[in-house]
Amino acid sequence: MPQTRSAPSVSSHREVDPRVALGFRIKELRAEHGLTQEELAERSGMFRTYMSRVESGVANPTLTMLYQIAGAFGVDVRELLTPVTSANVARRVKSSVPTPSRGRVRR
Repeated sequence: MPQTRSAPSVSSHREVDPRVALGFRIKELRAEHGLTQEELAERSGMFRTYMSRVESGVANPTLTMLYQIAGAFGVDVRELLTPVTSANVARRVKSSVPTPSRGRVRR
């Protein structure tokens, strides 16, 4: 008799989109370092518009890009992946999970 796989269990609490959490953490670090988005993008070797997308949780940066952003702050890449420290920001992370685009135009 073939073995069957059970579906992964779904936790009862709402998961935070990791892209959104990362974006808020980068924004938090940027504020702590007194940098503008443009300055951080320049130090990271990226366009400001892309950095904006990363901070808003829309873009999904590569591991290489995460190392570049961490280097711009002068921190280890693990600092980017630590939970946000501000309770205010943490609440917004939970409530602002972006909806995936399905290629449809809303009118």
